Amino acid sequence: MAVAHPLVSLDGGPRLRLAQATNRTQPAQRSGPAARQKFFMSPHPPRLREPILNLPAIITLCLVVLIGIHAVRMLLPEETDFTLIIDWAVIPARWSVAFGGVQVDEVMRALREGVPDETVTPLMALAQYVLADGEGRPWTALTYALLHGSWTHVLINGVWLAAFGTPIARRCGAGRFLILSAAATICGAVFYAVVNPFQVLPMIGASGAVSGMMAAASWFMFAPAAWHWEGRLTQPHERPRETLGHMIRNRQVLIFLGIWFAANYVFAFVQPLGMMDASIAWEAHIGGFLAGLAIFPFLDPLPARPSRISA
Repeated sequence: MAVAHPLVSLDGGPRLRLAQATNRTQPAQRSGPAARQKFFMSPHPPRLREPILNLPAIITLCLVVLIGIHAVRMLLPEETDFTLIIDWAVIPARWSVAFGGVQVDEVMRALREGVPDETVTPLMALAQYVLADGEGRPWTALTYALLHGSWTHVLINGVWLAAFGTPIARRCGAGRFLILSAAATICGAVFYAVVNPFQVLPMIGASGAVSGMMAAASWFMFAPAAWHWEGRLTQPHERPRETLGHMIRNRQVLIFLGIWFAANYVFAFVQPLGMMDASIAWEAHIGGFLAGLAIFPFLDPLPARPSRISA
């Protein structure tokens, strides 16, 4: 914080002494050296207005894209929106058939368990529609993160993206932020597909990427504050990264991880208050989180905190 020193300027000369002697107040000048001197000598400098949401440009862009895509989908006919979801969402059974050596009949038998032979359930009809062309559509490992099931879904992911993506973007820059987001998104999709190989319902949402941001931020957000070279305490995104040993011994990190996993359990298996109109893909959360935890040290431009102080 800059502090104004009570120095007296000599530029005023006799006029300054005369004004002090007669206790007259000189009108403030709007320009010139005298105005600049009075600005710096004022005991109450003007306050600078700061924006309410001071987000990095890349975070703002991501939020605009997510909100914009969902808003456009609200204007589409239901049939068109359904086709868009099927074409751009993650459907594990589609990957299993295209890349995992699974036959379509295996998926259909799994869906037919407990169902009379002549009955065709909605899931079976969906599977026949989705698996008819045999295409794997690998790009859906990324594009599913751009789609959401409701405005509540967009809002929740947007808030967490702003909260945990902001320190990552400020620390690493836009390029590394996007690399980390893409890696967490892909790993979340792959983990979900591995756990649910015969699932034919589409999986959408940016939760995998957001979970990766949370994991990445845990490397430095709870690190001890240090003095910045500007003479202030470092912000969380400026602190050295914790080592794995430090994280294991850091109670705040352990509490954060415990709360995160507990929350995922609650929303996956309990779904309190009926907040969501669809099931939570907790597997994608886990996959994205593990990816962010593993990949961030390789993308972090700042060094890790030393394990011990050298003499």
